[in-house]
Amino acid sequence: MISKNIAVTGASRGIGREIALKYARNGFNVAINCLKNSEKLKNLQKEITDMGVSCISYTGDMGDPACAEEFFKIISSEWGHLDILVNNAGISYIGLIQDMSYEEWNNIVNTNLGSVFNCCKNAVNMMITPKKGKIINVSSVWGCVGASTEVAYSATKGGINAFTKALAKELAPSNIQVNAVACGIIDTEMNGFLEPDELNDVIEEVPVGRIGKPQEVADFIYNLTDGNDYLTGQVIKFDGGWI
Repeated sequence: MISKNIAVTGASRGIGREIALKYARNGFNVAINCLKNSEKLKNLQKEITDMGVSCISYTGDMGDPACAEEFFKIISSEWGHLDILVNNAGISYIGLIQDMSYEEWNNIVNTNLGSVFNCCKNAVNMMITPKKGKIINVSSVWGCVGASTEVAYSATKGGINAFTKALAKELAPSNIQVNAVACGIIDTEMNGFLEPDELNDVIEEVPVGRIGKPQEVADFIYNLTDGNDYLTGQVIKFDGGWI
């Protein structure tokens, strides 16, 4: 039986962690990555291998071309092919644009958008020959409409959305589907800066009356990649009707 293999970036916590666990439960070998929290990543690796599947763990910056290349070389060497890539690595920045340093701008662009380019560039090499593969880019509703005091974050997510649409057209003849999931507010550490009253104000704006759960994002992404070979080039909002 041919193995099913997935790579998930930004997997040590939150949405990425839940995505990795979801696919492992469904029999996928999982390659996981994070920027620096090796301990959390190793703990996740153990959870995954305890399910009876293989797990590759790699700590490194996917915004660094050399790290991305090394990560995918390991995957190719261990497994030989890759069925799914989920680009989830990302950071946020809250603040006025005039207070943002050039270093902070370059860091968020490299982490959020550069990592998507680096990972896709390497992953596609394992999908082109068999003419089979799916790429999911985890985006944000702010990439669709923009957010005040989150100009850089919105720009990177908007870039991911355009990147998704363009790459989908490029890879469609090779039967590789590329889609993005534009999340609304999800219960993760990234949104932990919100005070209780601020969070309640946001919840009041969400028609379903609550914020999303990382497990729900993972379930949705799994369903997107389970078949659906005709669905490509889409940026799908997953926000409880918020935006």
